[in-house]
Amino acid sequence: MALINSVLSWLMKKRFHQIELFMKYPHEVQLEWFNKLINNAANTEWGKKFDYSSIQSRETFRERVPVNDYESLKPYIDRLRKGEQNILWNTEIKLFAKSSGTTSERSKFIPVSQEALEECHFKGGKDMLSMYCNNYPDTLIFDGRGLAMGGSHNITEINNENYYDGDLSALIVQNLPYWAEFIRVPKKSVALMDKWEEKIEVMATSTINHDVTNILGVPSWTLLLLRRILELTGKKNIMEVWPNLEVFFHGGVNFSPYRSQFDEIIPPESMNYMETYNASEGFFGLQDRTGSSELLLMLDYGIYYEFMPMDQLDQEHPKTLFLDEVETGVNYALVISTNAGLWRYLIGDTIRFTSIDPYRVKITGRTKTFINAVGEELIEDNAIKALSVACSKCHSEIAEFTAAPVYFASGENASHEWLIEFENPPENLEYFAETLDNALKSLNSDYEAKRYHNMVLRPPVVRSVPSKTFYNWLKAKNKLGGQHKVPRLSNDRKHIEEILELIDR
Repeated sequence: MALINSVLSWLMKKRFHQIELFMKYPHEVQLEWFNKLINNAANTEWGKKFDYSSIQSRETFRERVPVNDYESLKPYIDRLRKGEQNILWNTEIKLFAKSSGTTSERSKFIPVSQEALEECHFKGGKDMLSMYCNNYPDTLIFDGRGLAMGGSHNITEINNENYYDGDLSALIVQNLPYWAEFIRVPKKSVALMDKWEEKIEVMATSTINHDVTNILGVPSWTLLLLRRILELTGKKNIMEVWPNLEVFFHGGVNFSPYRSQFDEIIPPESMNYMETYNASEGFFGLQDRTGSSELLLMLDYGIYYEFMPMDQLDQEHPKTLFLDEVETGVNYALVISTNAGLWRYLIGDTIRFTSIDPYRVKITGRTKTFINAVGEELIEDNAIKALSVACSKCHSEIAEFTAAPVYFASGENASHEWLIEFENPPENLEYFAETLDNALKSLNSDYEAKRYHNMVLRPPVVRSVPSKTFYNWLKAKNKLGGQHKVPRLSNDRKHIEEILELIDR
């Protein structure tokens, strides 16, 4: 295995020089991809509708093609799922990544072309390893196995052809080259199991005796698996089970609330963490430097980017910015056009640029994951940072949380209600709530203004909920799995009322 590790590490470092190329020439690379996408789709149904063959500039594209959400593309995607082709993209599409998002009740089926699979998702995985090898040249991760928390998928036969839909991770596992089975665990049949409670158990028992050197997954579900492994082995920490474990590649949710929980079961001095920004729609960013949580925006993955200022979100004809027009420190909604036929697609994520040379970003939340009951414009980034401050001052830890407004009623002003599942609860919940409130004021001037003398917003109501509350809520909604997330913030009370009702039963 030492030879394999040396060869693979060398190959991964070689790719890093290509990454440096788009870091040096970002606009040229993006323009090249823009032209490729337009040319490839010119003879599709969508391309003919908007006369892609006559589009000669980014400006014309921006003016002619509307910004789309899932609902506007759904009729085309539904036809793709029934076997029609050459609608949104010019090559065959048989894969659909199933995504529930954080607030949508209906599943979304995101088309995944072979180009998107190879030039975006597979390439993102390789680059993740390339950057890790570049930052840790003495790594031995290829001496052992990689443990991946995968999802599940379904197969539909149409005209004697198989069409697949399911979690993106399952589609990736299903299509991995044969040699990948030798460097990863669990085996494919386990990775693709659809019953999550049974899957966690089988994954735990089947991976204990392997030499796991790296883990890839969503923090919440990975924690569940690791804790089960500790229960089965009777060990105090994961390094006693897998002594050569050195890195956790994580994504899907903000890692900050989970870090202290990982430190409890994995000695911090023995572990590296690397964040990824990937979704069903594409692989967008990677943490390219140690000691910084900023994500390098990946510009050569078959994705053309635009960025929508937040004040344009509800406009009938929203304006977007090109990459060379963005500024640091400003929140933007991400708009993408891809080599799977998503055109000017508003994916629902908000980001903020921390650097424009090279282009690095931080994920700040979701376009629909916010509270704006009285003009306070509270976003997920504010919530995560404020909770981190409150946890630090109150010596507590959080497993999961959600928050929603309490609207004006019975002569009382509005407020925010927080349901928090503590891993380590604070001694004084009232002091925790006060600390959270003060932290939010310091982070968000709109929130601070609305809280002035309790004139518009009363102090937040913080409720500590029992262990596994959020797990049981997801289970009751048949939403166990890595692609399903607890909604951090909601501008209505639908989710929070469901959870409160579940607790009261």
